Amino acid sequence: MHRILVSACLLGSRVRFDGKAKTSEDALLAAWRTEGRLVSFCPEVAGGLPVPRPPAEIERGAGGDAVLAGTAHVRRADGTDVTDEFVAGAHAALAAAHRHGVRLAILKEGSPSCGPLKIYDGTFAGHATTGQGVTAALLTANGIRVFGEDDIAAAATYLATLETN
Repeated sequence: MHRILVSACLLGSRVRFDGKAKTSEDALLAAWRTEGRLVSFCPEVAGGLPVPRPPAEIERGAGGDAVLAGTAHVRRADGTDVTDEFVAGAHAALAAAHRHGVRLAILKEGSPSCGPLKIYDGTFAGHATTGQGVTAALLTANGIRVFGEDDIAAAATYLATLETN
């Protein structure tokens, strides 16, 4: 059985920056949970950040690849650099994925850690831009397919291809 790494906030854990969850009511996710496929993980908490915590964004909306390459930082609105925590959390997520044989992940869109397709642009003005969060970028670079919470049907299609191979 293939396991799926999932942002803990999507599974009801109150780990987001604001101390809340973003629980998904998706039927596929519920079925996979019942099957025992899901590996719940919050990279920001695993990286040492508290709950709640001030929001953070990747400067210039540069994306997770730039953070991992050392050419961009993750900062709070007051300028505090939390890059090390985000990178540590991404590596912890990758280690968890390897431990559980994960080949796909469903992550929270918009997050500077988890965002698979979009992140905020670093201005703290609520503007999104195309790009991946730090964890999404590291997982992708290591051959793990990453989907957002609005793309669970596509994740199911990919899972089906894994199960037939």
